[in-house]
Amino acid sequence: MRKENSTNTLNKQQIDKDCGMSYTLNAIGGRWKPAIMFRLTRGKLRYSELRDSIPNVTERMLVLQLRELEKDGLIKRIVYAEVPPRVEYELTAKGNSLRPILRSLSDWGIKNRD
Repeated sequence: MRKENSTNTLNKQQIDKDCGMSYTLNAIGGRWKPAIMFRLTRGKLRYSELRDSIPNVTERMLVLQLRELEKDGLIKRIVYAEVPPRVEYELTAKGNSLRPILRSLSDWGIKNRD
């Protein structure tokens, strides 16, 4: 976690404010966020379904990425008051607006990977 008033944090905030592409890449960037969001384009998933659908992601990293996506308003966490507890995730309206971008990124990657 970076300090709130560090030069690095202030620079990141400024570039995100001034550049739409930077904001977008920060919101969906990283190793696991695109995979999480792409899976949620098909609909709601329980936590265990999401975890099982992404090979090699650790529980800690999945939880961290889910929290960041939720904080950014891209996904919604739904907790059901049941025993055992059930948690589902789905894209918000803001997250759904990224569907064409996620599809384009996937298509580009498929065409251009070695």
